[in-house]
Amino acid sequence: MYHTDRGIEELDERRGDEEVSLSWLASRLSEFVDDNPEFETAIERLATWLARLDDEVDEE
Repeated sequence: MYHTDRGIEELDERRGDEEVSLSWLASRLSEFVDDNPEFETAIERLATWLARLDDEVDEE
């Protein structure tokens, strides 16, 4: 496990059985960025990645 995986594993352990909407998640991410603007780029990249998961990938 990478050092950065600990938070992900804690999230899964503590809240993994919950169901939430993507709207709820987007609100929480916005709150996080408001409180921690230094993470805006990373959160924006994560949100964009999640939003585009189903986009077709052009393979060359």
